[in-house]
Amino acid sequence: MAQRNWSVQDAKNRFSEVVEAARRTPQTVTKHGKPAVVVMDVMEYERLRGLERAQAPCFADVLLAMPRDDGDFRRGKVRMRDREL
Repeated sequence: MAQRNWSVQDAKNRFSEVVEAARRTPQTVTKHGKPAVVVMDVMEYERLRGLERAQAPCFADVLLAMPRDDGDFRRGKVRMRDREL
């Protein structure tokens, strides 16, 4: 079975059929005529998650890769206001 769009109501009424079709190719479920979710085979999902993890660097790596500027930062000549706390 080819990829198909299912309305939420059809998907609910024929969920077993949606699951069987999703084992072969992802199935799109629409809500109010717009794509809402995709039902897909778990092996394909795990494969895609693995690709995502392999391509996305961790936050620490991103921070460490940033260029360092150890330059001199000078404060502008702004007069401080007196405030009582």
